[in-house]
Amino acid sequence: MVYRMIFNQTAFFGRGAIQEIPAQAKSHGFTKAFIVTDPVLLETGTVAKVTDVLDKAELPYEIFDNVQPNPPVENIQDGVEKFKASGADFLIGLGGGSPQDTCKGIGIIVANPEFSDVLSLEGVADTKNPSVPIFGVPTTAGTASETTINYVVTDTANKRKFVAVDPHDIPVVAFVDPDLTDSMPRSLKVATGLDALTHAIEGFITPGAWGLSDCLSLQSIRMIAKNLAKSANGDVEAGEQMAYASYITGMAYSNVGLGLVHGMAHPLGGRLNVAHGVANGILLAPVMEYNKDFSGEKYRDIADAFGVEGAYSDDLETVRDRAVAAVRELTAELGNPTTISEVGATEGDLEALAADAFADVCTPGNPRKATLEDILGIYKSLM
Repeated sequence: MVYRMIFNQTAFFGRGAIQEIPAQAKSHGFTKAFIVTDPVLLETGTVAKVTDVLDKAELPYEIFDNVQPNPPVENIQDGVEKFKASGADFLIGLGGGSPQDTCKGIGIIVANPEFSDVLSLEGVADTKNPSVPIFGVPTTAGTASETTINYVVTDTANKRKFVAVDPHDIPVVAFVDPDLTDSMPRSLKVATGLDALTHAIEGFITPGAWGLSDCLSLQSIRMIAKNLAKSANGDVEAGEQMAYASYITGMAYSNVGLGLVHGMAHPLGGRLNVAHGVANGILLAPVMEYNKDFSGEKYRDIADAFGVEGAYSDDLETVRDRAVAAVRELTAELGNPTTISEVGATEGDLEALAADAFADVCTPGNPRKATLEDILGIYKSLM
């Protein structure tokens, strides 16, 4: 078996990490940035924290702040045209998953114009050229888009989300600066934190996992179990640890894949516009329950990460149940919805949701082979 791991060329971590952007731009020979972000980050002053650094260094930039949540195809196409007109030679993806995913789509299509329809990038994208260089600057602690080879796009015409997997889209430099994640509202800390936990657990139990990815995934689970609730309740130091945990698990799952939680969460976003982390939070414990007999000894490690007593001494079935319970309890403590009816799903939606989930690129990465009937049954149980 041969394993492939792809990481950023360079990454900076810690408060003030964004101060390194001008020097990195200069070292790469870049002369003008095209900043991809969203209106909320512009209005709240988060974008200004980055542009102030660029202004001080006299590094020109242009801002594209039209990114929508669950970014649609048209959003990326608009960004492509704006980038071409800007005269910029590198991109800064500034935000959570939506701005950074949009940034990746822009960079890939500018470098590979034959994919300008965006839809043809679905799955393992057959691009030939590396993206326009990207600097990834996260403002949430969940998606880890700044270090992954994936991005998610919404096909609004068909009410679905799809994943593009492409090593050509990974940012050349990442800047994980907790000063940018401190200001997240509690609801966003919860949603993005549950997204990170889902990445860590799915990346840990997927059949493609191996020694190096396991090190990253398990450490992330430990960090998130210890810090997520504290971060949500305003603990700044815990929030800093969540920013790092998100990146660490991104290094793993980007390379080994995800599973059924993501496969089922994407349709909730595509059809019902449910925030991705919220959807993951609803699904994580139930899908862990579904997978528990196909997880080997790994639920012992998950249980131990959550502080479950007897994780390595009690019988495996009991420990697996306790691992699932620990995740379920954390989700409830955080106040995330626990049913899909709470986020707008009706009985009439279930068959279409199940069909989309069955076809999702993440679903085959699940440790238990899921049938269409299995997926429909899980959705029904969450009504």
